[in-house]
Amino acid sequence: MKNFSIAIHGGAGTLVKGLMTAELETQYKDALATALEAGYTVLEKGGSALDAVETSVKLLEDTPLFNAGKGAVFTNQGTHEMDAAIMDGKTLDAGAASLITGIKNPISLARDIMEKTDHVFLAGQGAMQFAIKNNYEILTPDYFYDEVRYQQWQGIKDSTTFQLDHSVKKDGKFGTVGAVACDINGNIAAATSTGGMTNKKWGRVGDSPMIGAGNYANNKTCAVSCTGSGEFFIRGVVAYDVSCLMEYKGLSVQEAASEVIHKRIIEIGGDGGLIAVDAKGNITMPFNTEGMYRAFKTSEGEKEIAIYKD
Repeated sequence: MKNFSIAIHGGAGTLVKGLMTAELETQYKDALATALEAGYTVLEKGGSALDAVETSVKLLEDTPLFNAGKGAVFTNQGTHEMDAAIMDGKTLDAGAASLITGIKNPISLARDIMEKTDHVFLAGQGAMQFAIKNNYEILTPDYFYDEVRYQQWQGIKDSTTFQLDHSVKKDGKFGTVGAVACDINGNIAAATSTGGMTNKKWGRVGDSPMIGAGNYANNKTCAVSCTGSGEFFIRGVVAYDVSCLMEYKGLSVQEAASEVIHKRIIEIGGDGGLIAVDAKGNITMPFNTEGMYRAFKTSEGEKEIAIYKD
């Protein structure tokens, strides 16, 4: 049996210890631990990497602590527009959804797009029509309402300002979520889900649902889920860039991810982080911000749940 492992993240950013109460820090770590263990259990029972990453991300979507699913931020119109992507490293099959509303678990919709259509990416009304056709319950806005997110929006809603979810703010809430995993068969997968940026306009879409930018998986190289300044991660094609450095320059997953996060993305003005795993179960979780909600667990007994650099 090969080694298996899983890593998850809940966003990277300016996570200042002074802004985080001990109680809130415990809530975040507990939420990460729950999602980590659920995905790990799937792998431990011989399940697929694809099932593991979907399982973990769904749990992260279900908590209002993170900017995905239930905790999605408010747009300029006071709505919630969510994005998600999932990719199977064995087949290179992928599914993505963008600008969807009322869907409890966008990551599951992304997987259904991958498995039930001949397409990769559905957006807006078309994605919603597909969801309804596949018997998704369309939840009312009150399910997604979160007081902290609402107040965050109130502070900038009448301005032209938009707020990246990982930028400095008093409430300390962050959050694009993601997971990567390697199963006992050496197959890998990646999943990413987000509510985007506060006060966003014009149907803005970040890197999270874009295959190759915020999410990517290929058994030959690695599975990657990103979080950070989406516009820069799109321009840098970050997730695929990590894979390319492994495939064409022969770098390890740790070397490739470090090169992208600590050098390449910074050179074009971006910040954030990523989690990645290769087909041998090796995990890396680099970030160039003050912190990143992150956790990993391997079949060799290694485990970590962390927020800050140290």
